[in-house]
This record gives sequence, C-alpha cells and structure tokens, in this order.
Amino acid sequence: MVRVVAVTAMAVLALGVTACTAGTTDEPSPSGSVVALGEAPNQDVVELYTDRDTAVAAAVDALPRFIEKALEQTGVPGAAVAVVSNGEVVFEEGYGVRDVSTGEPVSVDTVFQIASLSKPLSSSIAAKAITEDADLSWEDPVVEYLPDFALNDPYVTEHGKIADYFSHRTGIPTGGGDDLEDIGFDVDYIMAHMNQIPLASFRDTYQYSNFGLTVGGEAVAASRGQTWAQTANELLFEPLGMTSTTTVHDDYLAADDRAAMHARTGEGQYEQLFDRDADAEAPAGGVASTAGDIAKWMNMVLANGEVDGAEFIDPLVLAKTYSAHSITGGDAKDLTSRTSHYGFGTNVGATVTGRVSISHSGAFGWGSATNATMIPDLDLGIVVLTNGAPSGVPEAVVSEFVDLVQFGEETRPWLDLWPGVFEHFSDPAGDLVGEEPPADGAAAGPAADYVGTYTSPYFGDFVVTEDNGTLTGALGPEGGYTFEIDPWDGDTLSFVPTGENALPGSLSSAVFVREGGQITGVTLTYFNKFPAPGQEPNGLGVFTRAG
Repeated sequence: MVRVVAVTAMAVLALGVTACTAGTTDEPSPSGSVVALGEAPNQDVVELYTDRDTAVAAAVDALPRFIEKALEQTGVPGAAVAVVSNGEVVFEEGYGVRDVSTGEPVSVDTVFQIASLSKPLSSSIAAKAITEDADLSWEDPVVEYLPDFALNDPYVTEHGKIADYFSHRTGIPTGGGDDLEDIGFDVDYIMAHMNQIPLASFRDTYQYSNFGLTVGGEAVAASRGQTWAQTANELLFEPLGMTSTTTVHDDYLAADDRAAMHARTGEGQYEQLFDRDADAEAPAGGVASTAGDIAKWMNMVLANGEVDGAEFIDPLVLAKTYSAHSITGGDAKDLTSRTSHYGFGTNVGATVTGRVSISHSGAFGWGSATNATMIPDLDLGIVVLTNGAPSGVPEAVVSEFVDLVQFGEETRPWLDLWPGVFEHFSDPAGDLVGEEPPADGAAAGPAADYVGTYTSPYFGDFVVTEDNGTLTGALGPEGGYTFEIDPWDGDTLSFVPTGENALPGSLSSAVFVREGGQITGVTLTYFNKFPAPGQEPNGLGVFTRAG
C-alpha cells in the first residue's frame, strides 16, 4: 500500500531515534545514575525499572488485557500476537474473529496477510542467499541478474545495486508500479514498464517503493535460477519450520484457518469486502504467515543469524540489513527532531532508553495491519498481526509492550494516539472526492465521440465503449479493470477508481481532449499521479487516441 510509508516512519517515531548499541555490562554508572554502561559510550543505555526477566514477565502478563481493549476500542475484528524472549516463544495467542461474517475465532494457527512486514523477511532471504553464494553480494547491480530490466535513467539502470533497491534509494517514486498492480498486471509486465516512471534523485532521496524492493528480490531469485517463491521457501521458510508461511496468494486462500481482510466502513466498523492478491509484489508485500512463524524468524534474527546454536546466516551479511542506509525522517529545521533510518527492508531506530530497535509495519487498506519489533539488547521481540484496515492497533500494542518492559507503565496513551495517525489510511482518492458536478457545467458531447481505443506507453490500452448511452472504460490485462464514465462538465467526465489505493468513495476526472471537433486523447487524472499526497502529475496517465 502506498500510504504504508507513513506507517514505517511513524513506527520508528514511536520508539525513538537511530543508535548503535550492543549488550550492556552489569557495571553501574560511576555517578550512581540509572545509566547502564555498555562496552563503548555509544552503547550506554538507561536501566530498566527492574531486572530484565521480571520486566518482560510483567509486560507479557499485561498483554491480554491491552489487546482485548485495543480490539474493543477500535472495532478491529481479530489479532494474533507472539512474543519471543531469550530465544523462546513466551507468548502466543489469538484474539477476536478471523471473519466477521462467520464469527470463527482467531487461533494461534490463523494465517494473516502481513503486507509490508514481508520486507524484512525478504531481506533475511537475500542475506541467506548471499551467505550461500560467495559470488552474490548486496553490492551487485541488479542488471547483472536481470539484464533486460531498465529504469528511466540509464545510469541508475546500470549502477543500481541490490542494496539500493532494498533501501528505497533508487529514486523510484513512492507508488511506482502500484497503479499497474491495482489494475491487474503481473510482476513481469510491471517490471517491463518501470522504465516509463520518472525518477527522483538516485541515492539522494528515500522513496518507499514496493516494486523497487520487489526488483531487488527478483534479482536475488534470478541469481539462483529460481522464482521468488522457490527462493523464499528454500532459504527461509522451510529451514526455520515456518510451515504456514507463503508468498503465493493461492496458498493463503487454501489455508483452512485464515484471517479474512476487513475494510473500515465507518467509525469502529469493519466489513469483509475485498480479497487482496499481492503476488505481483511478493517480496515487498505478498507474504501470508502466522504470529508463531514470524516468531521463529525473530528468534533467528535476535540470535545474530544462528539457528539451534549453528550459523544459519552470516552475521556480517545479516547485520547489513539492520544498519542505517537511508534517512527516513527528521526535521532539519528543528534540532530537537530525531532522525530515523531504513536498513534493507526494515526500520532501524532506538527506544527512548537508547536500545536499538528493529521494526516494520505492514498495511493494506483493504483490510490488514501488522507490526514486528525487535530489541536486540534485550533479546526481545513482539509481532502483532490483525485483519482490519490500518487503525494503529499493532503499533499501539507494540508501543505499550515496549513501555511496560522499560518503565513498568505506559508513557503515552497509545490507544488514543495511534488510531489518529492511521485515520487517513481509509480516505478515498481522486481529484473529485466530495465534489458534485457543477450546476452550470457544460453538457458532455455525444457518447459516440468518446468511444475508441486510447493508448499509454505505461498503462497500455484504455478502451471506451458505449451501451445505451452509458460509457464504460477498460484498462489492464484483457480489459479486466472496468468503470463507468459519467458526465461532469463538458469533455471533463468522471469515474470511480477502485483498488488498494482507491478505497470506497474515490472519484476522479477523465479529461478528454477535443481538437477540430474530434476527441484525440484523454488524461485519467487519478492514474496521472501516484496516489500519495503532494505528488505532482507524472504524465503516465495521459492517453493518445489510437482508434
């Protein structure tokens, strides 16, 4: 989801700033203060309010009440939560229902779509591939393995590394390719047309990109002569015993115990309306899993890449995934503003006590919200999976848990804060949202004027047909993405876009161009800019009449 960029930044904001810490010593500060000294000054941290094991046990005991309160207060149908501590799963429970239409309860075996929480799993898959293949590196250009792939800038095409794609610094704008996915195109078509997307500055800007990271994942799979699904299964899911985890949507649908997606239809109201197939962006958002399976992955990460005491992923290769590579937040005008960072497929930050935090959220507007957060200094991790549109529940539960471990109480009313942060995630999209056709608007031309085939180098054909005076537009593979085109003001007509980034209530303009009495082209405004606030038209939604 395009708007998930706000989730990743805010997840870091909740926990603090970037730092580099390691295990602390038991030696107290000479001043007698609450600072625990590390092996170096930049590894000093604030002491917990009590001993570590007592703090974790108390926080775990408080979790059920807070989770139940979160679901009740927000209306989110269900959640699954797991906590790992010192290499063990110390908490794993399901809450609420997995489908409001059936009332079936969430269990510890319930499979959820985890959305962008897929990204840090994919970085571990890439790290494992690099561990196994001495000729593979984060520094390899993707065109070494995807020779036919190209971006809009030949220099970026030639020099863009796997590391660049996993850290969102290629310049692919946020949302680039998501629009093609929304209308039904597969990963092959999308990657073949990413050369049409105008780029931001290479390695200078952070542009959260689902299909940028997907390209990095596909390059890793291609280096092995495999599909991404094969690579993910062989390198991570099977070795770690993540038996309920998949990158294939049909496998998720085949699961007997799976959480349906629920869109938010009103305050505290969720309905099962959509099915989100994210196969096209599998490395970035296509994983389905259980809280227990994610816990197995977290234990591997917290053990510096070891499984059962043996090296599974080279710790130096894994460490690069959790090092700061891109600046994701911070206000240059405010020196009190803390900077946040992104590694390879994950946020890299620190708690307010100075402990490194590794985190990522995931969100589908059609009905999924997730978060996993790890604190290596405490050998502690928590994952929260929910089956409701983004509402801040995962982030609130994680923030509360981290507070309870560190301080024995919450520092902020997280259940009041986080829902407000996510409120806009269910907003409709389009330049005409909330508008009515102008009362003095001009009449549209005869329906036959608009009928025809229009083409864009990016979207392909846009076909307009007419039936009893009603115009219908069709995009995507075999014209499978359709919508009615209605009068608005003269040759500016309107349509309702749909998809992950165009939630119920969306409305946009179709601006037809008339020259010499003939319609020669059309701009679909919604598709002419990526659906994120403040982004300028990119020209991709401009279609020329072809017949």
